[in-house]
Amino acid sequence: MSWRFLAWSGAAIAALVPIVGGAWLLTLPAASAIKVPPPIAQQEHDATLAALKPLRRARPLIAIVGINDMTETTDYLMPYGILKRADVADVVTLATGPGPVTLFPVLKVEPDTTTAAFDTAHPDGADYVIVPAMSRDDDPAVVQWIQRQAEKGAVIVGICAGGKVVASTGLLDGKRATTHWFYLKGWQDKHPRIQYVADRRIVVDRGVATTTGISASMPMSLTLIEAIAGRGKAEAVARDIGLPDWNARHDSGAFKFTRPFALTAIRNTLAFWNREQLGLALTADVDEVSLALVADSWSRTYRSHAVTFAKTDAAQTTRNGLRIYPQQVAATWPAERLLPAVGTTPPAQALDTTLRAIQTRYGTDTADFVAMQLEYPRSPASRTE
Repeated sequence: MSWRFLAWSGAAIAALVPIVGGAWLLTLPAASAIKVPPPIAQQEHDATLAALKPLRRARPLIAIVGINDMTETTDYLMPYGILKRADVADVVTLATGPGPVTLFPVLKVEPDTTTAAFDTAHPDGADYVIVPAMSRDDDPAVVQWIQRQAEKGAVIVGICAGGKVVASTGLLDGKRATTHWFYLKGWQDKHPRIQYVADRRIVVDRGVATTTGISASMPMSLTLIEAIAGRGKAEAVARDIGLPDWNARHDSGAFKFTRPFALTAIRNTLAFWNREQLGLALTADVDEVSLALVADSWSRTYRSHAVTFAKTDAAQTTRNGLRIYPQQVAATWPAERLLPAVGTTPPAQALDTTLRAIQTRYGTDTADFVAMQLEYPRSPASRTE
């Protein structure tokens, strides 16, 4: 009797799962079209620049900090590559411990130094500390180090979900801020004293800057360059990375957990037998920002994972001096699973090209699914170019 009861119970639960799941999906909103938000007032833009002006060094010192086990790929590499090419500040990558930093969802890099060594070399601290998303929001070593840097006068910049790490330091309490849409509710629940600001890619308040989404690293980096070296320099770098127009305006309402987003995640996850490992050749002098965007995007489809490969296991030095280790040693990769070489492709172009390639390979829903994770406002024209 008990076995029959268990069997019927199991069958009933199995039947209920799709019913409950279907009902849950119906409660989710449909996709929202991205609207062009109103322009940022010049007064607001000027106030942002004033809040980001360097106060101590003529040539500022910028530290990008991460934990060795799992720091977000693009959050860590994009500010580095853009700020290094601007050559208006000294930019160093840090880890809380010795050895390489494993990035997620892909790549492994050798940081310039550790936080302890940085403190010894620069006892007065950095001018700016850039905080990417990390696998742990409250890692004691990184939280305490950020707090000490803020006490020394550094402007703290939380990139995307790096805002959760900054929130763990207490530095956002009572301040205006933003973060990635996916983590917003949990962020607000855990830190109720933060004053969330919608419809802004960048929010700066009393020594702390936060941004929305991974792709916001581009306008944040350009805004920081403008604060340090002026509009002309920022415009030159913007042209170099393929983003001639940038600003802080954002349509937050277009980025949320929608029915198409959930369906794509479920469908692509269930297609586990059809998952691909795509090869991406790692070469010297590669543009690290473009590499990060390409590898990150392909690894967010839930249908594929990008793998960097090279003929040896030696680290390759990127365009701006970062050392990245190949994930596999191989001379070649099967042609049907080989991604185009990144080389020196401008980052904005690399991202749009990659999203179109994902659309061709897996469909528009998956390309939009990736763009949603990046919180990247993908225009209708970018889908057809």
